[in-house]
Amino acid sequence: MPLVIPDDILRAANMNEQQAKIEIACRLFDAGKLTLGHAARMAELSDEAFENELHVRGIPRYRYTDDMLAEDVQTLKRLGRW
Repeated sequence: MPLVIPDDILRAANMNEQQAKIEIACRLFDAGKLTLGHAARMAELSDEAFENELHVRGIPRYRYTDDMLAEDVQTLKRLGRW
């Protein structure tokens, strides 16, 4: 199902259709709504080009969560390095 953004809205945002697709895809990725692959596809970019767009916007490619930290701490303890 296509999403239609009226031309006057794009003009008000000072964007063209491609720029809007990239912006929306970046924001959906940042919100955890799309994977990198799906977001890149939505933006009609390669994964590498999409990652560059994330970088330009200061959006991290990977999120290091509290759960990941806890798992890493447990691994270090198990290995006797903590």
